Amino acid sequence: MKYIIVLSLSLALLACTATKSSLPKSSQTSFMPEEVTYVMEGDTNTPMRVFLITNPEDSLLLRSSTRSVEADPSDPVLQHFVKRLYRTVRDSASMGVGIAAPQVGIRRKIIWVQRFDKEGFPFEVYLNPVIRQFTKKKQPCREGCLSIPDRMDTTQNRAYAILLEYDRMDGTHEIEMVEDFTAVIFQHEIDHLYGILYTDHLEADRRKERK
Repeated sequence: MKYIIVLSLSLALLACTATKSSLPKSSQTSFMPEEVTYVMEGDTNTPMRVFLITNPEDSLLLRSSTRSVEADPSDPVLQHFVKRLYRTVRDSASMGVGIAAPQVGIRRKIIWVQRFDKEGFPFEVYLNPVIRQFTKKKQPCREGCLSIPDRMDTTQNRAYAILLEYDRMDGTHEIEMVEDFTAVIFQHEIDHLYGILYTDHLEADRRKERK
C-alpha cells in the first residue's frame, strides 16, 4: 500500500514537472511571466479574445501605451504569440485587415497588416513599428475597428503616405515608404500601440470644424 502511495505521488510530481517544463523559461523570452501564461494557454490555431472598448476593463488596456519587444527569432513565446495574433485577425469572427497586440490584451508593439500594395495582398507582421514622417497630403478613408463593434466612420486626416521604420521577426531592421490604403492601415494599427482609437481622429476633426 505504501509503495502504491509513493508511486502515485512520484507520478503526480513528474506530471507537474512536465507541465512546467513545457512552458518557455523566462530567460528564453522578453515577455513577462503573466504574458507568457496568457499567450501559451492556447495553441497557435486558437484565436485570442479581442478586447472591446465597450467593456470597461478592456477599455483601460486599449487606452494604455505598449512596450517594445525584442526582435529575437529564437524567442518561442514571440513565435507563438504572432501566430495566435494572426489566427485572431483571420478568424471568421474578426476578418480584419490589421490587428495590434493590445487588442488581445498584450501590451507590446506588435502588429499584423494586410499589404494591399503587394501582389496577393499578404498579411505581414511588424515589431516595434514607428512612423518617422507623414505626408502633408491627406486621404479620407472608411474605417472600422475590431475593438469597436458595429461601427464604421470616415476619417479625413490620415496621411496619404508614411515613412515607416520597424523590426522583422528575423531581427533585421527596415525602413520603407508606404502609400494609399495600406498606409491608413499602418496608421490605424500603430495608433493602437499608443492607446489611440480611430474615433479620436473623428473628435479632432469635429474640433477643427468648430473653430
